Amino acid sequence: QLQLVESGGGLVQSGGSLRLSCAAPGFTLDYYAIGWFRQAPGKEREGVLCISSSDTSTNWADSVKGRFTISRDNAKNTVYLLMNSLKPEDTAVYSCAAAKYYCSQYVSHFRYWGQGTQVTVSS
Repeated sequence: QLQLVESGGGLVQSGGSLRLSCAAPGFTLDYYAIGWFRQAPGKEREGVLCISSSDTSTNWADSVKGRFTISRDNAKNTVYLLMNSLKPEDTAVYSCAAAKYYCSQYVSHFRYWGQGTQVTVSS
């Protein structure tokens, strides 16, 4: 069973940066698309960015364009979400999810989910 583990969350001031990691200990992510989603208190889950197994990235959230980037290191079985110029409205629990090969904004497309990591941006 593929398990995903997120790390890298924390408390950061507005304008700061964080890099989140999504790892799959003992499994290869070579054939999986990895999506990053976030959910703020009282709000619906939102897709942020996704990277396909062929390394094509898709941006789902206009609010993060130019600030967030997604990348993968298959040698380390890890996908990263680099978040720059963070804003208080980026505060949320960030989760990664895996699906075979390609990205889709449909949550049901992603079969495997991590537990999430909290990101809090102070003003």
